[in-house]
Amino acid sequence: MDLTPLKLTVIVGSNREGRFAPVVADWFAGRVAGREDFTADVVDLAESDLPTALSYAPDDRVRAELDRISPRLDAADAFVVLTPEYNHSFPAALKNLIDWHYTQWQAKPVAFVSYGGISGGLRAVEQLRQVFAELHAVTVRDTVSFAGARGLFGAGGRLKDPAGPDAAAKTMLDQLAWWGTALREARTLRPYAG
Repeated sequence: MDLTPLKLTVIVGSNREGRFAPVVADWFAGRVAGREDFTADVVDLAESDLPTALSYAPDDRVRAELDRISPRLDAADAFVVLTPEYNHSFPAALKNLIDWHYTQWQAKPVAFVSYGGISGGLRAVEQLRQVFAELHAVTVRDTVSFAGARGLFGAGGRLKDPAGPDAAAKTMLDQLAWWGTALREARTLRPYAG
């Protein structure tokens, strides 16, 4: 049994100007930092420049961007997708990153941290579950969601009442660790044939 920490890639799924994502991402990074079963890598879509026109023969600029991001996704044992909800769905930049990749998601677990208005981003998460199922990924059941997120965080990006979200993050990360370990072992013993 491989006891090395799982390589967790956290995808910050918003690139919108004035986005709230960094506040939620910083909070979540603190939850991961306190664990010995993960090492985290953050892929922030505000730092990505993939075109929306997919190509089987990308030009040099796109190839350079893919060469920067794709190996990080490929190396991941597990993913956490941090997403807002825009118009009852998830951001175009996130779908674009997902669509530029395929094998990187296969036989790996995906968990979600979402935020938004009254739904807390859960409608975006439910749609993402369908997308990741098509890519042969396994989504974990429990999520972390923030309804009315801006009102839940105070000065310095600290949660006003961290008990519930901290407990939800622990439950989700425990599930992700189980799936990540099980699927890493399975991929090692028998490469996934998707």
